[in-house]
Amino acid sequence: MNEQPPFSPPPAAPQSASASENAALSSSGAAQPPAEAAAPITTAPVATAPFEFGAPMSDTTPAATFGAASSGLTPSDIAPPSPTATVKAFADAVRAEVGKAVVGQDDVITQFLVALLVRGHVLLEGVPGVAKTLTAKAISHVIGARFKRVQFTPDLMPSDVIGTNVFDTRSGEFSLRRGPVFTDILLADEINRTPPKTQAALLEAMQERHVTIDGEPHALSETFAVFATQNPIDYEGTYPLPEAQLDRFTMKIAMGYPTPDEEAALLVRVHRGFDAHALATAGLRPVVDLAGLRAAREAAQNVTVSEGIVRYITQIVGRTRSLPTLTLGASPRAGVALLGCAKAFAALNGRDFVIPEDIKTTALPVLRHRLLLRAEVEMEGTRTDDIVRSVLDAVEVPR
Repeated sequence: MNEQPPFSPPPAAPQSASASENAALSSSGAAQPPAEAAAPITTAPVATAPFEFGAPMSDTTPAATFGAASSGLTPSDIAPPSPTATVKAFADAVRAEVGKAVVGQDDVITQFLVALLVRGHVLLEGVPGVAKTLTAKAISHVIGARFKRVQFTPDLMPSDVIGTNVFDTRSGEFSLRRGPVFTDILLADEINRTPPKTQAALLEAMQERHVTIDGEPHALSETFAVFATQNPIDYEGTYPLPEAQLDRFTMKIAMGYPTPDEEAALLVRVHRGFDAHALATAGLRPVVDLAGLRAAREAAQNVTVSEGIVRYITQIVGRTRSLPTLTLGASPRAGVALLGCAKAFAALNGRDFVIPEDIKTTALPVLRHRLLLRAEVEMEGTRTDDIVRSVLDAVEVPR
């Protein structure tokens, strides 16, 4: 496999918005997108069609090309890259590198990146063998994060996850034996196969980002994120996750089968010697470090949100609480997650302001696991994804 050059964010073009979008932002008092450079530029119109996960990735960022050659500009005359352009370059580099190992899961990789930018946790659901573990390992490897995996089983104890104090007979003192949660990325494989007591121990680590061992708190990595997997078809011997723990997962990502062409490309790679257990020898290498991830998180946090977008999120979340098909609607934490993920998705596309399509894009993975269907509705074959889509269709999009 051909190696790519180390990650180096390219100079970014100034961002622009359509006249109607600028008017909407001005009326809400939100910050305007950066002004265009004095040099002649060619600007493409902003895409208006909503992006859906599962569809090919498209760039909705207004594109611009500098006329440096014709205007006599030197590199020093061109403005430095904006923070959101740096986030987009970060995402593009990670996608390209992870693509060396994972075939045909661009939307899934994008959702993982969104969750990482908002310091969130991911519940990954898919049938066995669709590269859930490989995707988590590859992303961790590419961003230079420490990675640990725990196979959850019915006999797994809380101390097996968070660690315990062990008595040293030589020194006569207790020493802390750290559990696998002391890492950057933790893959909790088949999380629904462990008893509630162990799930609760992991819940504290996810929510508080520290664990308590024998009454003493121990801080976890600031990069700490849980990528948990579960099998959607085999429920024998499982312990369903309670609603309180499900709500702690920022996103629930549904991972399906590859297309025939993608599966054929996968077989060709394996035939040529690709080994999913040896990512380094497969050509994967870190293209960004954890400092770069922290910078990307800060840039995503500073994305502008208009008053109309805030009302749009509030109406979507509020509508789920009054639907007769649901016994449990989305919580305020769901609204917070939807706002953060929309900002991160905007930054991944090089924009420093949120548009309604960002909300529509992130609504499914943010809300699908937070809604509880009535039993009779579920027996009819209705899914929470259907409910989320109906809510998005019913709520008026801000102009």
